[in-house]
Amino acid sequence: MFLSARKLAVSAFALGFLATPVLAQDAGTIQRAATIRDQAMASNIALDYVTQLTTRFGARPAGSKAEQDASAWAADYMRAQGFQNVRIEEFPLVGWERGEESASIVGARPQRLVVAALGHSPGTNGPIEAEVVRFDSLEALNAAPAGSLAGKIAFIDAGQMVRMQDGAGYGPLTRIRGAGPGAAAAKGGVAFIMRSVGSDEHRMPHTGTTRYIDGVVPLPGFALAAPDADTLSRLIAMGETVRLRLSSTAHTYETVSQNVIGDIVGRSRPNEIIVLGSHMDSWDLGTGAIDDGAGGAITLAAAKAIAESGRRPARTIRVVLYGSEEVAQPTDTGNGGGAYLRGIGDAVENHIIAGESDFGADRVYALALPPGAQGSDFARAAGQVLYPIGVLASQQPELHGGADVGPLAEAGVPVFGLSQDGTRYFDLHHTADDTLNKIDPEQISQNVAAWAGLVWLIADSDVDFRAMRSAAAAAADGAH
Repeated sequence: MFLSARKLAVSAFALGFLATPVLAQDAGTIQRAATIRDQAMASNIALDYVTQLTTRFGARPAGSKAEQDASAWAADYMRAQGFQNVRIEEFPLVGWERGEESASIVGARPQRLVVAALGHSPGTNGPIEAEVVRFDSLEALNAAPAGSLAGKIAFIDAGQMVRMQDGAGYGPLTRIRGAGPGAAAAKGGVAFIMRSVGSDEHRMPHTGTTRYIDGVVPLPGFALAAPDADTLSRLIAMGETVRLRLSSTAHTYETVSQNVIGDIVGRSRPNEIIVLGSHMDSWDLGTGAIDDGAGGAITLAAAKAIAESGRRPARTIRVVLYGSEEVAQPTDTGNGGGAYLRGIGDAVENHIIAGESDFGADRVYALALPPGAQGSDFARAAGQVLYPIGVLASQQPELHGGADVGPLAEAGVPVFGLSQDGTRYFDLHHTADDTLNKIDPEQISQNVAAWAGLVWLIADSDVDFRAMRSAAAAAADGAH
C-alpha cells in the first residue's frame, strides 16, 4: 500500500529533504521522533480502542446515554493506559432522537423512498402530504417568490458531491443541509428534502445536523438517498406532478454532554500544553467508527506511544475527546470545543498548539503547520521524520484546525493539520455504513505514527509557533 521506508528515504534525499543540515542540538530529538514513529506504527492501541468503543457502545448520539457511558469508559481506558489528570467535563446540551421516519411518493403509482431525518429537525406531528417543488441550488430556493411554496415541500437536488482527496466537495453541499429548512420555511414550505451530502451512489441516506433560526429548526427536514433523489428529479423532469408523504417522530430533549480529558504530563515544562483533539459523539445510523472513533484512537495511541518511549517530553500532551461535535444548538456555545475553552480560562495562553483528527482512518499524506512555520528549522525536522511514511509538507498554513479545536484557534492558539486521504470518506460519512470494518489497520497505524513523530518533535522542543506567526505577520506588514 505504501512505498517502503527505504525507497522513500532515498527519494527524500534526492529531493533534498534529508540533505538539509540539522542543528546539532536537534539531532537527538529527531532521531528519537523517528524511533517513536516506528514503534507507533507497530502499536495496536488505536485498533483496540476503536474496536472496544464501537463494539461496546455502538452509535453515540450527542447527549445520549451511549455517549455518556462511552465517555466514562474512555476515561477509565485512559487511566489504564497511564494518562494522568483524567477527568470528565460536563456541559448542558439539547439532545435529539430520530424516532421513526418514512417517505413515499403517493398517487396512482406509489413508491417508497429511503430517507433520513436531518439532525435536530422537528417531527412532522403526523404525516405531511404535499406537492414537491424542485430546485437545483440553495440560491434558487432563496430566489423563489415569497409565498410560492405555501403548502408545498421544497426539494433541492444540487447533484452528486464531487469526490476529492481533501474533501473539498463537501462544503458547497453541506451548507444546503444547514440552511435549507429555514429557506424553505421563509417561502411558505411545510417540509424540506434534499439529496444526501455524500460521494456514493448507494441507497443509503447521509444524515447531518441542520441549523437553528431564532432558537428553533423551522421545518422537518430529510436527506434522500442518492438513487431516490435521482428518481424524484427524473419524475419532475418528465413533467409529473409529484406528491410525497413524509413522517417523522423526531424530537429534542434536555441533557448533558461531556469532554474527556487526559494528560501525559511534561517533564520540565508541564504547564505548556499541546492539545490532540477528536470527538466522542457520532450519528445514530452507523457506529461512528470513522467519524470519529478513529480520531480518538489515533490521538490517544500517539500520546501513549510517546509516553512509552522511555522519556517523557518536556511539554504536556493533552488528549481531549470532545462531546457533541456533530450537532447544532439553539445558541452557539461551541459545544465541546467551546466548553473546553471556557473551562481553561486564562490558561489558554499556555496552550502551545492544537491539532484535530476528524477525517476517518485512511492514510495521512500532508502536514500543514501554523503561519510562519513554513520553511523553518522545525518544518525541515518534521519533514525528515514524516517523509519516510509518505507525509509531505504543505506550504499552505493551517488556520482553523477543525470544529473541536476551532474555538482554541479563534482564541489565538496555533493549530496544525495532518491531512488524511478523504477519497472514500464521504461514501461512509453519516451513514449506516460507518462501521468498524471500514478501518484499514495498516492505514490507521500510519496515522498513529505520523501523529506520534510530529507531536514528539513539538513536545520535546522549545519551538514557539506564536512567535513564528507574529514574525511572519510583521514581515508581511513590512513588505506593504
